[in-house]
Amino acid sequence: MGAILQEISAHATRLLPALDQIDAKAWIEKGASETYAAQLQSSKDQARALADGARALTRNPEKLSACLELYFRIQGLDQMIGSLVEGARKYQDAATADKLASVSAENGTNRGRLQTYIVNLATEREQACAVMDREAQRCRSILATQPPPAQSNRGRKK
Repeated sequence: MGAILQEISAHATRLLPALDQIDAKAWIEKGASETYAAQLQSSKDQARALADGARALTRNPEKLSACLELYFRIQGLDQMIGSLVEGARKYQDAATADKLASVSAENGTNRGRLQTYIVNLATEREQACAVMDREAQRCRSILATQPPPAQSNRGRKK
C-alpha cells in the first residue's frame, strides 16, 4: 500500500503545474463565472492536502478514517478538475484542457487500488469485530452460568 500512497502523493504534486496553467481571471473577463476562480484555488489547495495526506498515511496505512478521507479528497478533486477542464476548453484552449485532463487521468489506477484496499480493510475490521463480539458473548455466557463465589468470613470480625 505504501507504493500506491507515494504515487498518489506524487500525482497530486504533478497536478499543481497543470493547474497553474489555468488562467481563471482571463476566463472571468471573457464572461465565465467567478466560481471557476474559486474552483481553481480549491483544486490547488486540495492537491496539496492530497499530497500531504497520502504521505502521512504511509506511516499508518491501516487507519481506515484517514484512508476514507484521502479517497473522498481524490473524488472531490477529480470533480473540480472535470469542471476546470470544461472551462479551459471553453474559455482558454483545448491544449491546456487536454493537458489537465491527461494529468488528472493518470491517477485512475491508484484511485481504484485505494478503493479496493479500503473495502478490504473495512471487511477485515468487520470480521475482527464479529470475532470479538462472539468471544465476548461466549465469556458472558460462561460467567452467567457459574454459581456465585462462596463468601467466606475469613478476616471479618464477628
